[in-house]
Amino acid sequence: MRFEGIPVAALDFYDDLEVDNTKSFWDAHKATYLEQVRGPVVALTDALAHEFGEAKVFRPYRDVRFAKDKTPYKTHQGAFVGVAPRTGWYLEVAAPGVRIGGGIYHSEGEQLTAMREAMAEEKTAKVLERILRDLESGGFEVAGERLKSAPRGYDKDHPRIELLRMKTVLGMRSYGFEPFVHTAELLDRVREDWRRLRPLVEWVATHARA
Repeated sequence: MRFEGIPVAALDFYDDLEVDNTKSFWDAHKATYLEQVRGPVVALTDALAHEFGEAKVFRPYRDVRFAKDKTPYKTHQGAFVGVAPRTGWYLEVAAPGVRIGGGIYHSEGEQLTAMREAMAEEKTAKVLERILRDLESGGFEVAGERLKSAPRGYDKDHPRIELLRMKTVLGMRSYGFEPFVHTAELLDRVREDWRRLRPLVEWVATHARA
């Protein structure tokens, strides 16, 4: 399947699903999901696979076993290209439109320790700081989970405390429902922005190793 854009019907589908997140709605509109949402997302990630790697296109079902919210279906379609544990590029389609990102979305244990050690070391930290500045100046949002205080083992006055408070590091950009989202131009936009995110993805993959 050739990628020709994310149809307007895909965003409308998630608008309606947010209102009626039930099995009856899903069963009645499953064909819309497969043809207007999942199909185009698979086509888009397949077109990017040669350069970035094969994507995991996530299942639409929520794991509600331990959740208070028992609604059965995700209100977005995500896809992820991983290059290291919990590290890589991301794409999402939902009612607010399309957004993309890259970096590390979760860290713990030895992986978090290794990332903090790299953030504490002046030479490697300066590389990361430059990467994040370049992303912000290029219109990306630098996001991620942050501690309110210094992590254990580091002084609150550490010269790189702002980096050390970060448990995850993500560069994100929202396209919303700009007209190009519904055309083949989206493929070029995602490719270009994933390339811009490559330095962050590679920094994390190199330094945040379990």
